[in-house]
Amino acid sequence: MQHIFSVLVFNQPGVLARIAGLCAARNFNIHSLAVGTTLDPDISRITFVINADNLDQFVWQLKKSPVVINVAHVDSNHVARGFALVKVKVDGNHGELLSLAGTFRARVVDANPFSFIFEITGSDEKLNAFVELVKPFGIVEIIRSGLIALDRGSNSIYNSKEERNFYGKNLL
Repeated sequence: MQHIFSVLVFNQPGVLARIAGLCAARNFNIHSLAVGTTLDPDISRITFVINADNLDQFVWQLKKSPVVINVAHVDSNHVARGFALVKVKVDGNHGELLSLAGTFRARVVDANPFSFIFEITGSDEKLNAFVELVKPFGIVEIIRSGLIALDRGSNSIYNSKEERNFYGKNLL
């Protein structure tokens, strides 16, 4: 079963390796990974996707790590998005490619006589569908970000109002 985790960590060298090491020690393959700083430059947020069962011990180990501030298992009621840049060959099929891109709300961020680079965001399913449909045109290169996700509603990785105030003044 696929699980999305969001982890607040101290922004310091070796933290990502430590979190990845915990996954590797449990024989969990990380399918998607995204890391970025929060409003507080001393804190980063790691979002990763794993397929695994029996997560209680794993979550406990994450929470007891000295570099981890908080762990949230993103529930089923969430918004998740990925990002991709896809470079596709152009062989006189500009109109067809642009029409396809419009259907997926992909944006052309570079165009030349030989290729288009499309920028697309959305669910994994949307990104996969776009990639499958442009394959026949000839994909030159592709790069995808890790999935990022937030719970809908009042759920937050920040436990309390005091914690929200401490980690970021602009948080709910």
